[in-house]
Amino acid sequence: MGNPTQLDRYKSLLDFLDQKFKEDISIKDIEEVSYYSYRNINRIFLALHHETIGKYIKRIKLEKAAQYLKYSDNTISDIAFEVGYSDIAAFSKAFKNQFNCAPSQFRETQELKQQIIRKAIAENKSSQKPSPAFEIEELPSFEILYLTYQGSFEDIKAIKQVWKQLMEYAFKKKLIDDDSIFLAEILDDNEITDSLNCRYNAGIVVETPLKFEPKALFRTKTITPQKYAKFLHKGSHENSLLTYDYIYSNWLTDIHLELEDKPTLEFFLNDEKDTPLDELLTEIYIPVQ
Repeated sequence: MGNPTQLDRYKSLLDFLDQKFKEDISIKDIEEVSYYSYRNINRIFLALHHETIGKYIKRIKLEKAAQYLKYSDNTISDIAFEVGYSDIAAFSKAFKNQFNCAPSQFRETQELKQQIIRKAIAENKSSQKPSPAFEIEELPSFEILYLTYQGSFEDIKAIKQVWKQLMEYAFKKKLIDDDSIFLAEILDDNEITDSLNCRYNAGIVVETPLKFEPKALFRTKTITPQKYAKFLHKGSHENSLLTYDYIYSNWLTDIHLELEDKPTLEFFLNDEKDTPLDELLTEIYIPVQ
């Protein structure tokens, strides 16, 4: 889709869906946001996002429910209501169709995994590394220009290609200087979301407002004020998954903080173009209450 009007309407609709997906979104709502008939905007959405609007809304509702089951103690009925299901039976059926198990079974599986991790930590206490060091930091509101990558988080080559596109665009718009701040926004849990649909926003912090309207699939958004637990990863980006495993395994036993329902942020402190891979530094910001 190369039509700028279609792309702009798609981006507006996607922003709306990501903010309102827990609510009861009507066809009229979608048509008012997109300025298209539902039939036409659904065709555009399918071409760009590889799934219909209805399937997208249903999928992210259920993936959010799975995150709540994994990371919270809320009851299943409360979780169903939170993501927009008033009928617990309908929620359970939809969840089972999505994840091949009932919500209660999903939660039990996650709890079993936690027990296994706790046991492994206890059995290896003598060789266990100290709990990962972290700081609590509150970030103020800031604006980013970003481009979304969708796919497996392990496909580093594809992610780097998205970064290349963002950098070329930002450089062309004279948004990059020695003080530029680069970050990634991790929107999905790769243990819940299918690898084809995991989302990662490659971003650069910008002054607001921009003096131009981003074109193509480039977008802007405001990261709202939030408290985070900040960790430091040293090494290649490919090895960051090991750092996440280490953080969350200790989270269960030593880090007594409640997770907040917001994306994780990664700030890149240096560049692999002029830094050895084992010297790369990434600050990982995990949102907490």
